[in-house]
Amino acid sequence: MESKIIIMLTNNDKTVTNALEVFEDCKHLPIDFWGFKNVGIPTDEMRELHATMKDAGKKTFLEVVTYTEESCMAGAKLAVDFGFDYLMGTILFPSVWEYLKDQPISYYPFVGGVSGSPSILEGSTQSMLAETEKFKKMGIPGVDILAYRFVDGDPEVLAKDFVAGTDMNVVVAGSISSPERIAIVNGINPWAFTMGTALFGKKFVADGSFLENVEKVLEVMDAL
Repeated sequence: MESKIIIMLTNNDKTVTNALEVFEDCKHLPIDFWGFKNVGIPTDEMRELHATMKDAGKKTFLEVVTYTEESCMAGAKLAVDFGFDYLMGTILFPSVWEYLKDQPISYYPFVGGVSGSPSILEGSTQSMLAETEKFKKMGIPGVDILAYRFVDGDPEVLAKDFVAGTDMNVVVAGSISSPERIAIVNGINPWAFTMGTALFGKKFVADGSFLENVEKVLEVMDAL
C-alpha cells in the first residue's frame, strides 16, 4: 500500500487520556506519522506527548477540529509553539494562513463544509476541488478531507473523484474502520489517511489491545 497511515491517538475527536502510554507501547512499529487532537488532555501533557514522539523520530500531526477564527488561530499557534511537522484541520481563515505561511510547518486545512463534533462534511466534489485550487494558488501544500463523514452523497465516490481531481497532497481522515475500507482507500491512493477511533474501538482485533489492532492494520496494508 502506497498511502501512508497517520496513527491518531484520539477517540471520538478527542485525544485519549492515556495517549503517552499508548504511544510508548507502539513507538517501535514501522509507522512514521503520529498525531493527536488539541483537545482531551492538558496542554502540558500534550507538550510531553509531542516531545516523546519527536524523540522517537516520528513526524507529528496536530489535527484541530474547531471552526471559529479564534479557536483555529489558537490551534495554529499551539502547533507552531510545540514544533509539530503538520497542522491538519481548522477552517482556512485568512488570518490563520497569514500566520502560518512563513512558519516551519506544513498546513493541511479542511476542505468542504465541516461542522459538528464528531464532525460531518457537506458540499460537492466540484466545490471542494475549486476550493482546493484556491488553496494551491495560495501556496498551501495539502488538504484534509473527512470523506467518510460526508453527508451529501457517497463517501467513497467523493474520495475517489476528489483525489483523482487534484495533484495536491490529500489526507483522507475519519471513520476508516475495516479491512474493506483500507482496501478502498488503497485504490483511491491519497497521500495519507488517518486512523484513531477504529483502533481504540477494536475494529480489527475485537478482543485485542490497541497495539494488536495497529499490528493487524499494518498486516492488512502490507497485503495490498
